[in-house]
Amino acid sequence: MNMTESLRHNGEYEHANPYQGPHQHASSPVNPEWPPPPAQPPGAPTQPLPGMQPEQPGPAGPFAQPHGKRSARRRRPAALLVAVAIVAAAVGGGTAFGIQELTGSDTVAAGSTSTNVVPSSQKGTVSGVAKAVSPSIVEISATSNAGSSTGSGVIITGDGEIVTNNHVVSGASSVKVTTNDGKQYTAEVVGTDSKKDLALIKLNDASGLKAATLGDSDGVGVGDQVVAIGSPEGLTGTVTSGIVSALDRDVTVSTDEGQQQQQQRQGGQWPFEFGGQQFNGDTGSSTTTYKAIQTDASLNPGNSGGALIDMNGNIIGINSAMYSATESSASAGSVGLGFAIPVNTVKADLPDLRAGASS
Repeated sequence: MNMTESLRHNGEYEHANPYQGPHQHASSPVNPEWPPPPAQPPGAPTQPLPGMQPEQPGPAGPFAQPHGKRSARRRRPAALLVAVAIVAAAVGGGTAFGIQELTGSDTVAAGSTSTNVVPSSQKGTVSGVAKAVSPSIVEISATSNAGSSTGSGVIITGDGEIVTNNHVVSGASSVKVTTNDGKQYTAEVVGTDSKKDLALIKLNDASGLKAATLGDSDGVGVGDQVVAIGSPEGLTGTVTSGIVSALDRDVTVSTDEGQQQQQQRQGGQWPFEFGGQQFNGDTGSSTTTYKAIQTDASLNPGNSGGALIDMNGNIIGINSAMYSATESSASAGSVGLGFAIPVNTVKADLPDLRAGASS
């Protein structure tokens, strides 16, 4: 609610009584549009205002109302008017912000959802998003027969359900998770979906964690500002920012577990196809294609499974693929070409993942 002007100044309500008589103080402000009150000798009967019916005497008897009560009833509308005027003046004079807080009308126009995770004083800032969402982002270390890999994940329940990429935990014999505050947990893989490159893991003996807010990726627009949080090269809680570069990009990734373990040996480089070309290695013969959000927010090996976030602090995607100009992870770096799985795809897949899907 954007209040741009006050309704009236308080002074205009102070002497709105048309019955003011000749005894008012000479310094009292009077609206010049009001006609002066008629002079009446003491004891003269009061004349009704134009448009008002003169008071008729009521019937005598036990049901007659005392004169004082009738007068009190007549004064209530005037008292209510004064009260409303005072409230209106207060709103116009400085409490509009409070009403915005109650109604949520000051939502930053990032496009995806009306939920506000970032405090009002920091809305629209990268630092505000980072402070609000970083506690919900974790680092994942997965070990398999092929070696180890590092990725990221997003906490979605207080007892430790975490969404990540399938290729981060594919074939893992053990999974360890480090939260933003440095605590370490072991985790179990609950469900996987290689066709969407998604997985759900669950921390052991966890409680009281801060769950992220899943937004609405259908509301995302090209040019919207976004923030990415993850653990590139094991640097837990790394924050980068950029914009949504494009929507509905066809990204092709491997569904073959052996191929995914191969990328683990290569240090986290995740091969994918885009625009008829292969990046970061060979995707193999078993692949799947999904629609992705393209972003220029810096993504590096280890960001996989982390969060792409709108400026209200809502998760709008799970970072899944990034292009590196070299095949060596040691010298790889972001060139502003990254992709994220839309969060609406994640939400649609959650029931199957929770049921233990293993595709």
